Amino acid sequence: MSSLDRTTVLSDTTAVSALVEAHNLTKDYPCDGGTTRVVEDVSFAIQPGETLGLVGESGSGKSTVARMLLRLIESSAGEVRFEGRPLPSPSSAAMRGLRRRMQIVFQDPYAALNPRMSVGKILAEPFAIHREAPREGLPARLRELLRSVGLDESALPRYPHEFSGGQRQRINIARALALQPSFLVLDEPVSALDVSVGAQVINLLRDLQRTMGLTYLFISHSMPLVRYLCDRVAVMQRGRLVELGDCLQVCEAPQNPYTRQLIAATPEMPVATN
Repeated sequence: MSSLDRTTVLSDTTAVSALVEAHNLTKDYPCDGGTTRVVEDVSFAIQPGETLGLVGESGSGKSTVARMLLRLIESSAGEVRFEGRPLPSPSSAAMRGLRRRMQIVFQDPYAALNPRMSVGKILAEPFAIHREAPREGLPARLRELLRSVGLDESALPRYPHEFSGGQRQRINIARALALQPSFLVLDEPVSALDVSVGAQVINLLRDLQRTMGLTYLFISHSMPLVRYLCDRVAVMQRGRLVELGDCLQVCEAPQNPYTRQLIAATPEMPVATN
């Protein structure tokens, strides 16, 4: 498969107004006395209020790229910028402060929640970690977070096992929104859910973006789902970016053979329009 034209990628990442930029990200892992490269020379930019879809089959490096963007893991080469500035060192106070503005929603809604903590404690934890008290008071803020994801305050004393998969993912989203971030990484947030429940969560994410002005990196293996939610799409294969462009244009006239295979392999997902 041909790799993406490097000039196209770099021109995309030089946009002055970009909220998040990845420049030539590379990640190697030790393997049998040598190294294995799982991500190679990946570059893109995400504008404020935009949703960039990052697609590819399992093992293509999507989640690794996302974790490098958030500095959950360190890149072997390359650089991440947020609002035009390189990310601070992982242990610095500046990076700790920046984490309030960069959050992630994980794929498995149950594994991402502590089963020993009530929903109230789960939602309150970000405020305790960052030593930040909501202006309106913690109880009012927790109720507001639940309402924003379609749940009510009766959820607060309950535990994760008492909820359905879709409800648990709504709780994860509420926790990610607790500190009012501007950038969310959505790491296959509906792949563990039934199709109809996943469609409801996707519509929730779209509504939250509209009302809160959020910027998303949406990771998926489903091109129809990406077409519904995303403004632009970046296609990864074997750790490299092979296509990047306007979502509708890429979905209707893909230039790379691998992108055409992804489109052909995924059925349409029923997502109700608002």
